[in-house]
Amino acid sequence: MKGHVFHGPGHSAWEDVPDPGIKEATDAIVRVGTVTVCGTDLHILDGDVPEVRPGTVLGHEAVGEIVDIGGDVRTVRPGDRVLVSCITACGRCRYCRERVYGQCRGGGGWVLGHLIDGTQAEYVRVPHADLSVHPLPAALDAAEAVLLADVFPTAYEVGVLNGRVRPGDTVAVVGAGPIGLAVVAAARLFAPERIVAVDLAAARLDAARRLGADAVADAREAPEQLIADLTGGLGADVTVEAVGAPETFELCTRIVRPGGHVANVGVHGGPAPLHLEELWNRNITLTTGLVDTYSTPTLLRMAAAGWLPTAELVTHTFPLQRMEEAYDVFARAADTGALKVVLGGEQHEIVPFEGKPTEGGDGS
Repeated sequence: MKGHVFHGPGHSAWEDVPDPGIKEATDAIVRVGTVTVCGTDLHILDGDVPEVRPGTVLGHEAVGEIVDIGGDVRTVRPGDRVLVSCITACGRCRYCRERVYGQCRGGGGWVLGHLIDGTQAEYVRVPHADLSVHPLPAALDAAEAVLLADVFPTAYEVGVLNGRVRPGDTVAVVGAGPIGLAVVAAARLFAPERIVAVDLAAARLDAARRLGADAVADAREAPEQLIADLTGGLGADVTVEAVGAPETFELCTRIVRPGGHVANVGVHGGPAPLHLEELWNRNITLTTGLVDTYSTPTLLRMAAAGWLPTAELVTHTFPLQRMEEAYDVFARAADTGALKVVLGGEQHEIVPFEGKPTEGGDGS
C-alpha cells in the first residue's frame, strides 16, 4: 500500500509501505477513505516533535471502513463506516477511567502518526478500537466528519471548555487558523456577549466573521486597544491561544481581564515567556492540554444535526495520491488561502474563502 512517510525534518514522501495487520486482540484495521492534514503534522516536519521517528507514516485523523478486527473488539465490525479519532484510549488506566484519554498510560494517547504509523495511508491499524473509532451517521459527509477527529474536539475541549466560556463573556481568539475558527464556532454555543478574532491574514479574519466572530483585529494593529474599548478597559473574560508562538501567547496574557482564563491550544515548538511579575496578582487561570476526545460522540450528533459548520473550514480537496501537493498547499496557507485540506473521500465542489469554486481534487 501507499503511505505518507516522515524521513526527518523537512523530508517526507508518498511511497510504498507495508500493509498493516492485527497485532493485538483490541486492534482494528481501517481502509482509509478520507484524511486531512493538521498543523501538528507541519510541526513534525519542522522538527518540533523529535519523538517522531523517521520511517513513521504521518496523520492522526481519518474516516474509513473497518476491514478487520481483533478478537476482543466489540463495538465495531467489518463493513462499518467509522471516524478514526486522533486519540487512542485503552479504557483501563487511571486517566482513561477519568476520561482523560490524551494522557492514556495503557498504550494510547496521541500515538497515530506520532509513536506508531498513522492515518495518511491507504490502510491504518488502530489500537484499542472500541474507544478509538466511532461509527458515523450515514448522513454525515466524510469531508465534514473528518474534522471531528481532531479539529473540533480540540477547539471545544481545550479552548472553549478549558477556558470556561460562559453566557455574556467576551472571548478573544488569537489565531484564526482551523483550530481558532473552530473555537469561534464552538464558543457561539455558549452564548458569549462577543467573540473577537485576532490574526494577520485578512482572509482568515473574514472567515472568522462568517463563523460567528462579532469583531476582528489585525494582530499588527493594536488588538489590545480594541479589546479594551469593547470591555470598558476590563479585558477579555477568556483568551484562547490558537497559534503556538511566544508572541501570541504573550498577547493572550495581556488582553485577559483580572480573574479571567487563558486557554492555550497552540502547539509550541519552543519556550514562551510567562510574565509572572505582571500576572501574579491578577488571579489568572492558565490551562494547557492535549485533546482527550471525550466529546467526540456529542460533537458527531451535533454535526449530524447541523449545529457545527464543519464544511465551512474545508477549502481544498485532493485524491490521496496527491498527498505531497496537499501538504504544500496547506503549508503555504498565506498564499493559497487554505484552511483545511481534505484528501480522498467524496470529491465534490468546495467553495473556498477567495470566492472562486475549487473543483474537487485539483487543489486550485
